[in-house]
Amino acid sequence: MSAASPVSGSGRPERTLLAPGLQIARVVTGLWQVADMERGGTLLDPVRGAAAMAQYAAAGFDTFDMADHYGSAEVIAGTLRASGGAPGLRAFTKWCPPPGPMTAAVVRDGVQRSLDRMQTPCIDLLQFHWWTFEHPGYLDAMRELARLREEGLIAHLGLANFDTAHLQLLLAEGIPIASNQVCMSLLDRRGTEAMSQLCLAHGVRLLAYGVLGGGFLGERWVGAAEPAQVADWSKMKYRRFIDAVGGWSALQAVLQAARDIGRKHGVSVSNVATRWVLEQPAVAAVIVGARLGESEHRADNLRLFGFTLDEEDRARLETAFAQTRRLPGDCGDEYRHPPFLTASGDLSHHLDSVAPLWQRQPVAGYQERWTVDSGSVWEPLAGYSRAVRVRDRILVSGTTATHGSGHLVGRDDAAAQTTYILDKIVASIKALGGHLEDVVRTRVYLTHAADWRVVSEVHGRYFGAIRPANTLLQVGALIGDGYRVEIEAEAILDGPGSLQ
Repeated sequence: MSAASPVSGSGRPERTLLAPGLQIARVVTGLWQVADMERGGTLLDPVRGAAAMAQYAAAGFDTFDMADHYGSAEVIAGTLRASGGAPGLRAFTKWCPPPGPMTAAVVRDGVQRSLDRMQTPCIDLLQFHWWTFEHPGYLDAMRELARLREEGLIAHLGLANFDTAHLQLLLAEGIPIASNQVCMSLLDRRGTEAMSQLCLAHGVRLLAYGVLGGGFLGERWVGAAEPAQVADWSKMKYRRFIDAVGGWSALQAVLQAARDIGRKHGVSVSNVATRWVLEQPAVAAVIVGARLGESEHRADNLRLFGFTLDEEDRARLETAFAQTRRLPGDCGDEYRHPPFLTASGDLSHHLDSVAPLWQRQPVAGYQERWTVDSGSVWEPLAGYSRAVRVRDRILVSGTTATHGSGHLVGRDDAAAQTTYILDKIVASIKALGGHLEDVVRTRVYLTHAADWRVVSEVHGRYFGAIRPANTLLQVGALIGDGYRVEIEAEAILDGPGSLQ
């Protein structure tokens, strides 16, 4: 089957082959709203929830997206599966563990919980989310998930909210990634840039959520006054997106363009917004949220497959886009960096609560000197520390992409190595009380001068707004086969301070 197989006139959504053996509807029904519906503490009745899901499946919307933290969504899906009411059910879930050691037992337990709740021997697509890339446990987790896939507990592996650099790193490690679930809409076009280029080059498909901006990309908001406040989690989240792209006037420019296009084709504003995402080359499917048993938009969603956007439509949207600001950063950055564009807003307290990857140690005989070791076999052998803090100054030793006790991450891939190295450097600095923004100098050593551009681009993604002093050097060789990059860094805190 081709990437997308239209079924015009059939009254059912188009389907696509997401991965070998996994054919899905191009409109995936998202169950995030289950968590919102259960916010008060009362769980949905799983039998009634399953009956509502069965109605979607019967209409051809037989693909559902959920997560371990979407309230009782997995339980409801499991109830439907056990009832036999939807034999063609495709159920995706996500595993979103807190950063920490990702041992084989931890990973298996996380997957088994979803298997049990979903009442299935094999998860169709297990999507992995990781809160902070400065903790490299995601590599261990993905390797273990790949082993469970080989055992048959998981059919396909996906990611959720991974940025381009870390998707590239996992691909360089040979992890079999089928998809990455990212936010994409007329307001959030980050996924159409480097992310799409990487996915198209490696056969990874995008699952796009947030396509309706929490409902703000709909008819009722065209020309409407800005609401003083919003109640549900989805609107709280995407209200922040609207503010970030330029506010209510920027939203109205996009809505007006979508309304004009919709009138031309005889479809809704929501149809236009969703169709634009569906037509992005790397996108396999869009995820449209449902409030089970409360409201459904299946008939309207079917209109997505009766029209296409032409050059005039796309030009009209581009004109509207010019009146908005690009959202900062890359896909998923809203969960990891300011501005935190999430339902709960600022997540810095959540990220700061993550235990440091390594423990700092005071240096005997000094009142204001501490060190951090990363566990490298070379540190005790050669008698050095990964990083040292002296009063307000932090110095990070030359760092390579060595994971754990010796595995080289991204062998012969300079960009992947640079990503891993800079995460490791940031983790070292944070363990000593600093932050990325405190870095004032970096030195980069390359074995291949031709790598300068890809390495510099990764460096720029981390330091583009910080602009430390930098030196880039080619060296004859680095110790170890496949090593292409080594980086050292210096940071100065705003004031001397003391570690707490």
